[in-house]
Amino acid sequence: MSRFLFVVPPLVGHINPAVGVAAALTCRGHQVAWAGEPLLVRRLAGRDATVHPCPPDGEAAGGADQSVRPSEIRGPEALRFLWERFLVPLAEAMAPGVRRAVDAFRPDVVVADQQALAGALVAEDLGLPWATSATTSAEFTDALASMPRVAAWNAALLGELRSRIGDPAGSGDPRFSPYLVLAFSTPELAGPPARGGDRVRWVGPSLTARPSAAAFPWKRLDPRRSLVLVTLGTANTDVGARFLDRAAQALRARSDRVQAVVVDPEGTLGTGPGDRDVITLPVVPQLELLAHADAVVCHAGHNTVCEALWHGVPLVVAPIRDDQPVVAAQVADAGAGVRIRFGRASADTIGAAVDTVLTDPRPRDAAHTIARAFRSAGGATAAARHLERLAVGRKEEA
Repeated sequence: MSRFLFVVPPLVGHINPAVGVAAALTCRGHQVAWAGEPLLVRRLAGRDATVHPCPPDGEAAGGADQSVRPSEIRGPEALRFLWERFLVPLAEAMAPGVRRAVDAFRPDVVVADQQALAGALVAEDLGLPWATSATTSAEFTDALASMPRVAAWNAALLGELRSRIGDPAGSGDPRFSPYLVLAFSTPELAGPPARGGDRVRWVGPSLTARPSAAAFPWKRLDPRRSLVLVTLGTANTDVGARFLDRAAQALRARSDRVQAVVVDPEGTLGTGPGDRDVITLPVVPQLELLAHADAVVCHAGHNTVCEALWHGVPLVVAPIRDDQPVVAAQVADAGAGVRIRFGRASADTIGAAVDTVLTDPRPRDAAHTIARAFRSAGGATAAARHLERLAVGRKEEA
């Protein structure tokens, strides 16, 4: 039996894949604990999850909040905002809690999310083996290769962070463990990796049953029409109202052959409970719903994209920020969907893209190809096996 400590940021999309891996490890007889935000981790991983508060006071990391970034920021400025206003403050706030968690739990292996840099840096400093949980494949593309000045700035920022919370003599990128990188995708979608080398293990999506906050009106679904799910994830409610409105218009215009389910957290659409053409809800049981869906319109969030493709469902992707343009490009390059521009998408644009993925067999065929690759990769069980090997190797060396 081994002990695994998962270090996660306060982001649903980064915790969910780890939940499946943690469950697989538990089923195989290992002990699992978490370093993260207790309420959020327990909501996703279960009430009985062992969670070491991180940051210790349970508050947002010193004000670090990725969701407050102005939507108009793009390119290098968006990267600067992400690092200076979210990743670095989060790492500094989490580091003391990670150290306390390691001291209390005594893990054999630390599993650190790519955006929870404190996990990797503290593990490196303490001489613990650690694995990277890469919940998005965007980092494998080495997007800064064509921007040497930005790459140098990023490397310097990481070096300064390491000197404050890790081992100043350490080296390497804390987003890529020298032991093991778990990539929750496959090359059929992500393409060949430009970073990570032979440490990368493509395990495909890590899916597990999730608690649902509300019941879904399954009886309102019409099997005679194609079902289209529209969602912008959990971190884009600040910019999504206009897009959701245009999407609802587009799909309502096709109500003779299409039924829509729109995730509308803020209730901006104002549709009634009896509407059978456009069903709007603040939350939906996404995994269960995807089993019935014929297409997905989304922001190209990595989890939503992979969950749709796991079910062989083609996509219309409208990336907003961060890794989403990279993931959207992967979908388009793989032929599994149509990419549109989020800020300029009209009802006509969205409707035409939906028509394409519903009527052209090529996106669906490509989605099915990726689905087969995902299922062959092994998911959470494969990830658990790789972590077991890392833990065994550490014990043998000791």
